[in-house]
Amino acid sequence: MKKKRLELLNDIHSPADLRSLPLEDLPEVCDELRQSLINTLADNPGHFASSLGVVELTVALHYVFNTPYDRIVWDVGHQAGGHKILTGRREQFDTYRHLHGLRPFPSPEESEYDTVTCGHASNSISAALGMAVAAQKKGEENRHVVAVIGDGSMSGGLAYEGLNNVSSTPNDLLIVLNDNNMSIDRSVGGMKHYLHQLHTSNTYNHVRFVAAQHLFKWGLLNEDRRNRIIRFNNSLKSLLTNQQNIFEGMNIRYFGPEDGHNVIELVQTLRSICNMKGPKLLHVHTVKGKGFKAAEKNPIEFHAPGKFNPETGERIKVNTDGMPPKYQDVFGHTLLELAEKNPKIVGVTPAMPTGCSMNIMMKAMPERTFDVGIAEGHAVTFSSGLATEGLQPFCNIYSSFAQRAYDNIIHDVAISKLNVVLCLDRAGVVGEDGATHHGAFDLAFLRPIPHMTICSPMNEHELRHLMYTAQLPDKGPFVIRYPRGRGVLVDWECEMEEIPVGKGRLVHEGTDLAILSLGPIGNSAEEAIAEAEKEGLSIAHFDMRFLKPIDEEILEKVGHSFKHIITLEDGVRTGGLGSAVIEYMQDHGLENNVIRLGLPDEFVEHGTIPELHHIVGIDKEGILQAIHTSLNIYREEEN
Repeated sequence: MKKKRLELLNDIHSPADLRSLPLEDLPEVCDELRQSLINTLADNPGHFASSLGVVELTVALHYVFNTPYDRIVWDVGHQAGGHKILTGRREQFDTYRHLHGLRPFPSPEESEYDTVTCGHASNSISAALGMAVAAQKKGEENRHVVAVIGDGSMSGGLAYEGLNNVSSTPNDLLIVLNDNNMSIDRSVGGMKHYLHQLHTSNTYNHVRFVAAQHLFKWGLLNEDRRNRIIRFNNSLKSLLTNQQNIFEGMNIRYFGPEDGHNVIELVQTLRSICNMKGPKLLHVHTVKGKGFKAAEKNPIEFHAPGKFNPETGERIKVNTDGMPPKYQDVFGHTLLELAEKNPKIVGVTPAMPTGCSMNIMMKAMPERTFDVGIAEGHAVTFSSGLATEGLQPFCNIYSSFAQRAYDNIIHDVAISKLNVVLCLDRAGVVGEDGATHHGAFDLAFLRPIPHMTICSPMNEHELRHLMYTAQLPDKGPFVIRYPRGRGVLVDWECEMEEIPVGKGRLVHEGTDLAILSLGPIGNSAEEAIAEAEKEGLSIAHFDMRFLKPIDEEILEKVGHSFKHIITLEDGVRTGGLGSAVIEYMQDHGLENNVIRLGLPDEFVEHGTIPELHHIVGIDKEGILQAIHTSLNIYREEEN
């Protein structure tokens, strides 16, 4: 008798339990798993549509392969919700993305089933190849390694580097290409169009596989002969079909495309190819948001939809009337406003037009905006080429993703002093996406680079002024960083004006202690100062605006006027604003007591932004505590 709904899933505490089921039960498992994801994520916001799209693939992989001994390497991790549920974390899944709860992406620190940390795109093939080669070196010939990569991630350069190495290194890696025509926004570029036209007969592949097995068994085929035959066969097939297969051109066996939502066929295909020698790629077509009509209809909106009604799909929106705008929206509207007046301005984004609000300019001026796909390094170097020919690119990249473009920033932009504006969205802690997505390191890794201007606005007006300043002639490489979420000004529109590069401003006068802040976190300093003044304390506050060049006039004044200084930044303490202030004081013979507030020398976990600001001590309470600590030191010295 068939079990009632969800009862199959209730009995699955590990993939071993899944593998004990008969094949014909797997469609029901998929239905239950999809319903569990819908029910949980409707009230517990997280990445939604991506996980729904790979339910059948997830079940098939864990059914065929002996995980965790066999390795499954997920790319990005947006799609791993079902994987977490099937691998012993169903009871904790309602803590997904909560403080101290399940992590937002696969993490080896959380589960032995999570093979690598995967919050950024395009790393799965390279990591999985390393595992496959290691298995061979250790004599673990029966260990399978599978890389699961989406076609959005296939636009990343690292994926091609991995494929190139796969083609030239002895290995038995299986690559599963999850082709859903999406990344977050719809995927772009030649690979997208190529995958849509790629077809290979399943019958042909089956016949070829059986024939090869017999030839090996009869001693008529060895690995060297096999590779020569494959190269000849691929060339002949391309000639006859008038279709070039990029994967088989690299000696990677291609299978597909398969229906990614037919779990029984997926299992049968995986079983037939899993023990084949040499690298192979299974191409599956899936639908992002599969099984939930609202998500299928609008996969971009349901990539991470927040709370929604699981029956109707209606998103539960917070009433934002009277609330300040998001920084990303101020950026988007301001960019269009500037572009309407400055014909040299162009916009560049690596696959995040909606996330960074460049879609505003993209809608109005499609010919002057470029979505280059998940390719941050290319986005920066492409921008350098635009700037070389006299255009003014605004290249918007999430701060944590800019880490992937570090060499491009130095080599292709900074050395030549090109007029490229890098707008780093999601700077500082970003909340529930956790350690892989916090924009923690940009200030520290950009500050040593010559010719760079690095700034951060305290509010929306300052963001508009800095964007206006950045597009003026001959400003060189110009970095503007701002956080995820809302600003502080409801009336955010203003006339834009130039801010002198390297000049900060006095926000609050005081005599007992000076706070030097950088960026929107300075608003928390103002809250702490208001509390301190109730206690009779007098605190000065300077909004530094620029990390580089830093305002040395302010530093000289503060260094001679205040014994005690607090620096405040939403970035790592090591190498950022606090380090710059201490370096200046040391270089100029000033002996000040400097307390640096910022992110610690460790990876910050996931949680809401207020929770994380409190944990790392850069919220109102943390700043107030630092004020008390500093002034207590002062009183002890006086005594």
